[in-house]
Amino acid sequence: MRLTTIHKLLPLLMSTLMAVPAFGASHREAPSIAMDPAADNTDTYAFRSWEDPDKVVFILNTIPGQDPGDGPNYFAFDDTVLYRIHLDNNKDGKAEDIVYEVKFSTENRPALGSLNFPLPFVGNPNIGAVPALQGITALDGSGSEGLTRRQTYTVTEVRGKKGKKRKRLFKGQTLVAVPSNVGPATMPDYESLAAQGIYTDSKTGIRAFAGQRAETFYIDLGAVFDTVNLRRPVPALTEEEDANDVSNPFGMNRFSGFNINSIVLEIPISRVTVDGQTANSTNNSHIGVYASTSRQKVKVLKNNGRTKEAGRFVQVSRLANPLVNELIIDTPTKDKWNASEPEDEAQFQEFFKAPSLATALNLIFGLDVPPTPRTDLMQLFLKYPGQPLDGLNCGSPCSELLRLNLSIQPTSPDQQKRLGGLATPPDPAGFPNGRRPNDDVTDIATRVVGGQVFIDNRVGDGVNFLEDAPGSYVTVNGIATQFPFLPTPHDGRNRRHIDCGELGANSCN
Repeated sequence: MRLTTIHKLLPLLMSTLMAVPAFGASHREAPSIAMDPAADNTDTYAFRSWEDPDKVVFILNTIPGQDPGDGPNYFAFDDTVLYRIHLDNNKDGKAEDIVYEVKFSTENRPALGSLNFPLPFVGNPNIGAVPALQGITALDGSGSEGLTRRQTYTVTEVRGKKGKKRKRLFKGQTLVAVPSNVGPATMPDYESLAAQGIYTDSKTGIRAFAGQRAETFYIDLGAVFDTVNLRRPVPALTEEEDANDVSNPFGMNRFSGFNINSIVLEIPISRVTVDGQTANSTNNSHIGVYASTSRQKVKVLKNNGRTKEAGRFVQVSRLANPLVNELIIDTPTKDKWNASEPEDEAQFQEFFKAPSLATALNLIFGLDVPPTPRTDLMQLFLKYPGQPLDGLNCGSPCSELLRLNLSIQPTSPDQQKRLGGLATPPDPAGFPNGRRPNDDVTDIATRVVGGQVFIDNRVGDGVNFLEDAPGSYVTVNGIATQFPFLPTPHDGRNRRHIDCGELGANSCN
């Protein structure tokens, strides 16, 4: 297929909202946020629920690279961070039409009788003298005694101009974040424990989950960030390997056996569309999404000279399309980009017009990339379908959002294709039409940013799916079929990372 062919396909890609990304997920993407993992948006997902197609799912992941065995203080959300999921439902590029705010609160729970214990999560069947400590089987009440340190959270829906309409969701319920999967003695049935952390708001039909899950983003991170030193020359994958969604032909998944912290909301589509209609009947089916984390400014109290977090919340991280910050925005500007609003993306448009990544791909692989200025990247990254550029400039609106066409039916988990719109035949419900947890954004992005010749040569990192995804309700291609749509996290006692060179694994090179 020639370059002219992909140009002819551009209207089709736009009609299904195949927005061009820039590699995979967002982990440690900027100098400042690399030192603040609890506020680091690692991945943002947005997709129609395949469990209930009348609902849309949003996921905000944080705290990257969690080794399951890293105790005794495992992985928790930060009480001082405001986690937000922002929606634009009128295509003006300002994703403040609806915002979902999540705040956490950590409590040290009372000692159990006369027994104090120096661990946040306690349970072992050999502690026969104290039945309450024989295993954590509940998040609240009987069976939860071993949760000596516990997080609860609130979910608030914010609507209207300047966020004047605020609605506290899940009233009357205590929302408990599901703790890290310590191991089978402490948590003898983790799947049942995690299921208790799924909450439904009876008035709105919204479901919520917060807690640890398995990391579903897969990538040969070491090879990619060794200045795109992929482990095979072009053509990288054969046609058969490229079409196989249940095999990793080469490469090493950096996140094999690692966990992540996830905030998951499943919301009726009629609640997020501008006209309040379902996806199948609305004329306003496109929405834009991004996730953010914010911290309060620290103020000095004049009366006593002490400091505390008391000012307004200031954004420290944002994420819509994955790895834009890592591989499109140049290093000196990354922290500024994280603190900026998506609708102000025009100030960064030169990075999209002439991405240094494309130049690097050309030099490394010896393959031609599309000439600059890359108006195609601006059109696909920063615009909704039908919104024109202003000549060679972005124009207005100009907003970097993960865009989702809600009128496209979801694909069942066992039929999903890792390459989404680039698959043969295409899977239009996949990235970059929103993003599902198991979409192979690395290979898709490399090919689209590189251009037609990268598509023809099937360039990729060789990691094509999440192998050994733990827990029940997971397909052979590693996709969780039920809410919260991410697999059970790996447990700390039995953690294992599948590394290159191991028996049954790929070679290192």
